[in-house]
Amino acid sequence: MILPIVAYGDPVLRKVATEITKDYPDLEKLITNMKETMYNASGVGIAAPQIGKAIRLFVIDASPFAEDEELSDKDRAALKDFNKVFINAKIIEEEGEEWVFNEGCLSIPDVREDVIRKPNITIEYLDENFEKHTESLDGLAARVFQHEYDHIEGILFTDKLSSLKKRIIKKKLENISKGKIRADYRMRFPNQKKGK
Repeated sequence: MILPIVAYGDPVLRKVATEITKDYPDLEKLITNMKETMYNASGVGIAAPQIGKAIRLFVIDASPFAEDEELSDKDRAALKDFNKVFINAKIIEEEGEEWVFNEGCLSIPDVREDVIRKPNITIEYLDENFEKHTESLDGLAARVFQHEYDHIEGILFTDKLSSLKKRIIKKKLENISKGKIRADYRMRFPNQKKGK
């Protein structure tokens, strides 16, 4: 089922999400719905807070990036099969020389800005079967993970912008929170009641 994506301004996007256990109600169905919602919105990742649930869960399918001719062969190879579920994820280490990449977010339609992040990360997470993994990611795979991870920490990519950039996009963000935006997918705005 395709769920509405929570828009900028909703308090759920600012909550530090809570860990979940194997017995979280209808977890398999929730993961399926999140993937459907992400694909419907042409996203490469979506976190549970973006569908109104403050839990430490996100899904990523960065394989569409593997088609991008401008990326390095290494990045394209890493992204080709980067399709995973992340439960109770943690970043153990971030390192390397910071780099800039243009990011957007399904909760903040029509806003894209350059964001600085570290290129190499070591992560721990549970998959959908609650098996523990420790992995190292770099380049674009690390960036997509960091973006989704920020969501479960109550952080948005716009928080990482300079104060000047924040002032420039302030009106756009206000309009999104008021529902004065057209997106190609279902959205839920802060002043909108659930179920609408």
